Amino acid sequence: MAGLDNANPTVYTVPDAASEVSVRSKVWRLMAAQAEKGDRMDTDNDQELEPIDADEVFDLIRNINDPEHPLTLEQLHVAQLRHITVDHANSHISVVFTPTIPHCSMATLIGLCIRVQLLRCLPARFKVDISVEEGTHQSEKSVNKQLNDKERVAAAMENSHLVEVVNQCLARTVDKISA
Repeated sequence: MAGLDNANPTVYTVPDAASEVSVRSKVWRLMAAQAEKGDRMDTDNDQELEPIDADEVFDLIRNINDPEHPLTLEQLHVAQLRHITVDHANSHISVVFTPTIPHCSMATLIGLCIRVQLLRCLPARFKVDISVEEGTHQSEKSVNKQLNDKERVAAAMENSHLVEVVNQCLARTVDKISA
């Protein structure tokens, strides 16, 4: 494969889906039902909703496809549970991801995929911050600025080609949720 930023990435073993013990709350079940319909989840009015935790956020992003390889963000250790924080009191979620190489040209696209997946699946009350792990990318400040600027994200999502690429990266995630 010529032209790849990282032609030979390190692939990590992930738990087998059949034996994986994963927390599935009411949010997860509602989100899966909405994914089948293609709708954004609207749970903000549900008073009995149990809190969302880092495990659930990780479940939402772990199977996002890498844009360059037929691997998931979890398999590449781009997304890791230890880099997700949820502050329920302030309705804030922070996701830090780790590009596979310091000059990864796909870092902004990967962050955009994470943001879009969480925007589509989480209640609207949550503010989500996406960032590159400090010291892991040569342009981390620029990437972080792009990923957390609402106008830039909105402009990116007006580009039909970019939306198609994001949807391809999220396709496996939606398939896993619906299963």
